[in-house]
Amino acid sequence: MTPTAAVTLNEAQRDCYQEIANVAMGQAADRLARLLDVYVELPIPRVNLIEASDLHMALQEARNDEGLSAVCQGFIGSGIAGEALLIFNDTSVQDLAALLNYQGQRSPWTTEELLLDVSSLLTGACINGIGDQLGIHFNQGLPEIIGRGRNAAEILQSGPYPWHKTLAIEIHYSVEHMNIDCTLLLLFTEDSVPKLNKKIDFLLD
Repeated sequence: MTPTAAVTLNEAQRDCYQEIANVAMGQAADRLARLLDVYVELPIPRVNLIEASDLHMALQEARNDEGLSAVCQGFIGSGIAGEALLIFNDTSVQDLAALLNYQGQRSPWTTEELLLDVSSLLTGACINGIGDQLGIHFNQGLPEIIGRGRNAAEILQSGPYPWHKTLAIEIHYSVEHMNIDCTLLLLFTEDSVPKLNKKIDFLLD
């Protein structure tokens, strides 16, 4: 594994990651907008190199509410790997179900189906969008629900995060005039960061 000391991120690289994430999140938002027939609001994505011990703080900052549901999905390609963590609050799930015409009383099974469907759309489009810009084909694992009606700390305890440092790209989606919002965290493994930085440096040259 690449030594932790070699895992760095300068401002030019951060700006480039941010622009790449911005394009990818726009593609994902377009798919969501078409599916729901709504306008999706997109703030600027945040890019940070953080210690694993700070991941809890980063997640709480992104989602400090209770009653969260989370879907985790792994991805890997060209020696670069990571986990995508998509987090919803309960109100978002209820409104999404209404927009997608999930009729009648929802069971735990139908709610999980809804979470997995939306996660596959948003996460898949975003990962593919980043991969296309960097010339990487990412193979994606199956999405897995790792939390329902939980808080940020409980969600993190359920996730597979064995590294010391991670490149975290935080993307927030919200639907105009509705209580629908979710946070997508793309977490690249520590030994993936130097390989990613090489591709970013190539784009910057």
